[in-house]
Amino acid sequence: MAAPKNNFSLKIVRVLLFLSLVSSSCYGQGEGDYYRFLDSANVTVDINSQKTLQFLDSIPKPLEENIKGRIAEYYSVKALIHDEHNEYTKFQQSNILALKYAVEEDNYCIAGQASLDLHTDKYLIAADTADTKYLDKAKMYLEKCEEDKYAVLQIETMQSYYKSLDGKFKESNAILLNRLNYYRSIKDEVGYYYMFANYMLASNYLQLKNLQEAHKYLKRLKKLKNNKTILLYNYKSFMASIDLFFAEIYFEKTQIDSTFYYLTNASKNTKYMVGDALQDYYELSARAHKHSNNIEMSKAYIDSLVMYGNNLFVDNLGASFDVNNDLLNAESELIEQKNQKASILKIVFWLLGFIVLVSLIYYFFYVKQRVHLKKVEDKTKGLSYLKSNNEQLTVKVHGLEAYIKNLKKEVKDIATTKCLEEQKSRIKELYTNLHINSSTILDKSESHLELINELNIDFFRKIDETYPQLNKSEVIICYYILIGFNNKEISVFLNTSIRSVESKRYRISKKINFDKERTTLVEHLHKTFKDTLHSTIHDN
Repeated sequence: MAAPKNNFSLKIVRVLLFLSLVSSSCYGQGEGDYYRFLDSANVTVDINSQKTLQFLDSIPKPLEENIKGRIAEYYSVKALIHDEHNEYTKFQQSNILALKYAVEEDNYCIAGQASLDLHTDKYLIAADTADTKYLDKAKMYLEKCEEDKYAVLQIETMQSYYKSLDGKFKESNAILLNRLNYYRSIKDEVGYYYMFANYMLASNYLQLKNLQEAHKYLKRLKKLKNNKTILLYNYKSFMASIDLFFAEIYFEKTQIDSTFYYLTNASKNTKYMVGDALQDYYELSARAHKHSNNIEMSKAYIDSLVMYGNNLFVDNLGASFDVNNDLLNAESELIEQKNQKASILKIVFWLLGFIVLVSLIYYFFYVKQRVHLKKVEDKTKGLSYLKSNNEQLTVKVHGLEAYIKNLKKEVKDIATTKCLEEQKSRIKELYTNLHINSSTILDKSESHLELINELNIDFFRKIDETYPQLNKSEVIICYYILIGFNNKEISVFLNTSIRSVESKRYRISKKINFDKERTTLVEHLHKTFKDTLHSTIHDN
C-alpha cells in the first residue's frame, strides 16, 4: 500500500494571508452600525467558526447598504467557514462572490486569494489541470497586494503542492528546496512559508520512502512551534497531518509501537484535522488496534468513523438545500425590491396628481388619466415578468428531465458496447461530464451502485455470489479495476482521495482469498470475471 497523500484544508493555506489583510482594515472602517460584526468575525474566524457565522448572520441584507466597501471581506470569511466544515459547494460559491466584490472594491489581496482557491478547487474536484485562468488571475492580483508583500509566495508553494498531488514528489521538492533558504530568512517576519516547506518536504520524502530525510524536516517543523508569526491553528493542523503520515508508514512496516506513538501525537490535534485526515485517523487507529488484538478499541474507532461519515452526509445534504434556499431568497429579494420601487412610484404620482389638482383644475382629468395609464402599465409589466419567469422555469424543468433521460440512455448504450476499451473510454467521459455539469444528479436519484450496475449486470451478479463479504463501495472499485481504470481516475469517479482508494484496494485483497505472492488483485479479477466482459481481455 502506498504512503498517504497530502491532504489538508485550504483554510490552512489561506488563513495566514487573510488575517494579515484584515488586520489593517478591521478597525479602520468600524464607524458603521454593522461593521463591528464583521470586525468580530475576523477576530474569531480561526478560533470559533460557529461564533464567526453568528456574527456574519447578524449583518442584514442588502450587504451593499450595510457593509459597503467590505463585502469581499464578508464572503472571504464565509469561504473559510465553509472550507472548515467541508461544504465544498458553498465554499466555491462564496469564493466566486468574494472575487466579484474584491474586483469592484479594488481589494487585490482578497481577489488573489479567492482566485487561487477557485483554481485549487477546480484542480482537485474537477481534475482540470490544464485551465490556468484562475491561477493567472491569482498571480496578477497578489502581485498588486500592498498589505502583504509576501502574498505572491503562495503561488510557488501551491505549485509545489499540485506537483505532490500528481505524484511528482521530486519535482515538488525541487521547487521548495530552491527557495528554502529564502523562506528561512523571512521566518521571523512570516514563518508560514518556512513551515509549509518543511511540512511538504517531510511528507514528500515519506512518499519517496526516505525516512531519514523525512525525520530531518519533521524536526525542523517542530522547532517552529513557538514562532510568534505562525497561527496556532496552522501549526496544529500541519502537525496532525504529518504525525498521521508517519503513523501510516510505520503501520505498513508493521512497526506497531512507532505506529501508536505517532497516532497518539495525532490524537492530541484531532480538532484541527480536516475531513479526510480525520477519516484516515479513525480508520488507521481501528486497523492498528485490530492488529494488536484489541478488538474493543478497534470497534470503537470504526463506530467513530461511521458516525463521522453519517454527519458528513447530513452536512453536505444540508449545504445543498442551503444553496437552493439562497438562490430562492435572492430571487425573492429582487421581487421585493421591484415591488418597493413600484410602490414609491405610485406614491409620487399620486402626490403630483394632488398638487396639479389643487393648483390647476384644468389639468385634473389629464393627470388622473396619466395615473390610470401608469397603473395599467405597471400591472402589464408585472404580468409579463411573471409569465417570463414561468416560461424560464418550465424550460429548466424540461431541460433537466431531458438531461436525466439522455443520461440513462447513455448508460444503457455503454452497457451494450462490445469493446472493453471503448466501454472504458465512454464511462470515463460520462463521469467527467457528470462531475463538471451535474454534480448532484447521483445524489438526488439512484445510488452510485444502482446506476453503474446497468453497465455490466453479469459482473455484479457474479461478484455478489462469489464474494458476498465485499460491501457496495468495494464492489464498485473491483469493477473499475477490472475494466482498467487507475487509482486517480477511480478517486475522481467516487469523489474521494487517491489514498482512500489505495486503502480500499488493500482491504479488498485481504477479504478475497487468493495467492497474493503469485497473483495481483488485477490479475485475479481478470481471471475470475473475464467471462462477464463483452470482449475478452486478450482481445484488447
